[in-house]
Amino acid sequence: MSGTSDSEKPFKVAVSDEDIESLQRRLDLARLPDQLEGARWDYGVPLADIKRLIAHWKAGFDWRKVEAEINMLPMFTRDIEVEGFGTLNVHYVHQRSEVKSAIPLLFVHGWPGHFLEVKRILPLLTSVGDGHPSFHVVAPSLPGFGFSEAPRKTGFKGPQYAQLLNKLMLALGYNEYVYQGGDWGHILGTHVVKLHGHKHVKAWHTNMAFANPPTFTRFPFLYIRSLLTLPFDTAAKDRLAVLARFFNTESAYMTQHSTRPQTLGYSLADSPVGLLAWIYEKLVAWTDKYPWKEDEVLEWVSIYWFSRAGPAASVRIYYEMSDGGTKNITDDPGWVSVPVGVSYFPAEIVHVPKSWSQTLGKLVFESEHDAGGHFAAFEVPHRLAGDLRRMYGKGGPAHDVVPGKSGYDA
Repeated sequence: MSGTSDSEKPFKVAVSDEDIESLQRRLDLARLPDQLEGARWDYGVPLADIKRLIAHWKAGFDWRKVEAEINMLPMFTRDIEVEGFGTLNVHYVHQRSEVKSAIPLLFVHGWPGHFLEVKRILPLLTSVGDGHPSFHVVAPSLPGFGFSEAPRKTGFKGPQYAQLLNKLMLALGYNEYVYQGGDWGHILGTHVVKLHGHKHVKAWHTNMAFANPPTFTRFPFLYIRSLLTLPFDTAAKDRLAVLARFFNTESAYMTQHSTRPQTLGYSLADSPVGLLAWIYEKLVAWTDKYPWKEDEVLEWVSIYWFSRAGPAASVRIYYEMSDGGTKNITDDPGWVSVPVGVSYFPAEIVHVPKSWSQTLGKLVFESEHDAGGHFAAFEVPHRLAGDLRRMYGKGGPAHDVVPGKSGYDA
């Protein structure tokens, strides 16, 4: 099938009793490492945290209750044909606003996120009234994540993700739409905009401005200005220092994902405790002191454990997008004059000089916050929703960017 509207099917999460029992057996048999005296988070997730989360996963966490709450979301699956890769069955949340002229918005997650990142921001984006624009929101599980089918062969890269995401929106009747993403959602957004910008993607927004430095050949004026101002720009140098610390102390996971995802995959697929530690570390380190509840952590990790393709499938995107670690995953496919907005959050893992954001596209909106981190839609949904409302609302730089879709009642 090619992603036509008649292929859509309502979807409910329905984990089998056997899979839940298997998880419990594996938790009972978990073998934990020791821990050095005085070791803190700089060594990795503390043993006490993992013991506490395991105990709750075994005796306090109610997956069936969580499953029922997830199933309150309007979820669907659809077959999307990707050239050279056959048909993939894609899972997505699709919440329409009551406003007929609402703006179609494609919301794309990253790793270690998933489709539930949209849960808290969804009612804000689709709400009606108070003078702000409303959105029709589509939040897919990327192939290999959540309840979407995974690619079955190697080579699924940026153009393939872009084709799949754009076909999904077209199949839903959104010939013109806007885009929002962070983490892989940001990186894949550069490909979606390059291949489908102007005709289909009318504007986009990122909460992780992973922009590359300007070069003389592509951005000569910005390059020269950066050379002249960077030595005296304290804020820019501070942002580069944060980025350097991330690559020096936080990016080992990326190297492993990019070079040997299959080797790591055995541990992620076989050990729920290993998966828990691998993801929980990022949930803590990449948020702005967010007070994670045990149920929130375990729901987040359980989506990976119970995912359609298994947790190993989710990390292969790093290998494919980096050609096995031989190129930068943020190598953008080329500048496109599609309007772009950027939100800066203080605990975001990627910090580059703000002037570099101009290399992403036609920069029309910027907003800096004093709270929030990598998972902005989950941590501070009102702030991210507010930025989208200002960018696309009346008087905003991208108002009426989608013809006939102002976001307001007529």
